[in-house]
Amino acid sequence: MTDAQETAADTSLRTTGGAPPDDVAPAPIPLLEPREGIPPVVASDDALARVISAFAAGSGPVAVDAERASGYRYGQRAYLVQLRRDGAGSALIDPVGCPDLSGLGSALSGSEWILHAATQDLPCLREIGMTPTGLFDTELAGRLAGFPRVGLGAMVENVLGYSLEKGHSAVDWSTRPLPDPWLRYAALDVELLIDLRNALEEELDRQGKLEWAREEFDAIASAPPAPPRKDPWRRTSGMHKVRRRRQMAVVRELWTTRDQVARRRDISPGKVLSDAAIVEAALALPPNTQALTALPGFGHRMGRRQLEQWQAAVDRAKALPDSELPQPGQALAGPPPPRAWADKDPAAAARLSAARAAVSELAARLNMPQENLITPDTVRRVCWEPPQHPTPDTVGTALAEYGARHWQIEQVAPLLVRALAATA
Repeated sequence: MTDAQETAADTSLRTTGGAPPDDVAPAPIPLLEPREGIPPVVASDDALARVISAFAAGSGPVAVDAERASGYRYGQRAYLVQLRRDGAGSALIDPVGCPDLSGLGSALSGSEWILHAATQDLPCLREIGMTPTGLFDTELAGRLAGFPRVGLGAMVENVLGYSLEKGHSAVDWSTRPLPDPWLRYAALDVELLIDLRNALEEELDRQGKLEWAREEFDAIASAPPAPPRKDPWRRTSGMHKVRRRRQMAVVRELWTTRDQVARRRDISPGKVLSDAAIVEAALALPPNTQALTALPGFGHRMGRRQLEQWQAAVDRAKALPDSELPQPGQALAGPPPPRAWADKDPAAAARLSAARAAVSELAARLNMPQENLITPDTVRRVCWEPPQHPTPDTVGTALAEYGARHWQIEQVAPLLVRALAATA
């Protein structure tokens, strides 16, 4: 770390100034208003063509956001896409009326996309044909720059001195027509994203972290879509209570039935049947619908047909031969949980303790979260199976194999070499 980086690590950008004297009331933070009003919602091919033309003719980076209906609908599809670009203004696009936005994606190819928490929105944008070739993630930039709060509202307030409206982030965005207050909220999400990006770029450059951020952004933009989860039913909340294989089979059967119903009805699985109810049924193994009704989550509000549906799933699991019952959770690839290291490999436990302390100290000096400096899983893997001869090159190679970026290797490899050598 250079002297400039070490000095900059102690500060973070604030344009709202320092704390006022005790006898002076702080100035109220102005509420942000859309500069051109709320744009009309684009829901037809003709209107979309006009937006594509306008944004293709615009200049500079493009602010992009998407709204989903998490907790209301099945899956994570986009129900509104917001964009803003210099020379084009703002646009609100309805992916229900315009389900194919690949033409817009092509028109913006080669431009930098600005997103806040990009990994949350990229999957749903990809589904409708929008994939950036390069991006700037303002949330990640805030983390690297050392901001303690990196939500969009907090960042806009701390960096730009404006207050964003709150209260509509968790609404059902599949609602049609969308109410004007919701559309206003959505438009504001991209109103100052370009200004925020520019201010954060300047701050990262001042701290000597801009190239680090660019590496992170490139990694996000080039990452392939996440593969489907294996055995997603194992992630049922409360699954740790389920010990017996027959009970696991009930969880699997109920989870699969719930997923089929939720997909068919296009509704959030949690609104069909809660995870807690699935676990209760698995633990109780009810013999009939009467016994099932007595369990939490299967009360009097549930119709007889629904109860019979869930009981049939339980009965199918109970009738499975032992050979078809699920096995206990498969061991994850890689090292065991750190709490088991002291018993399994005391030397590895010592390596991990030394490495964690070194990474923590460096993250504090750089004024960024430890997990952004290097992922805890990467540190564990290197400490569990270190190179036979730990050197900056061999440790750096190991870090790269686990997905660490160049800047992370440059910062962390020397620390890990010392930690591994000190506990050899």
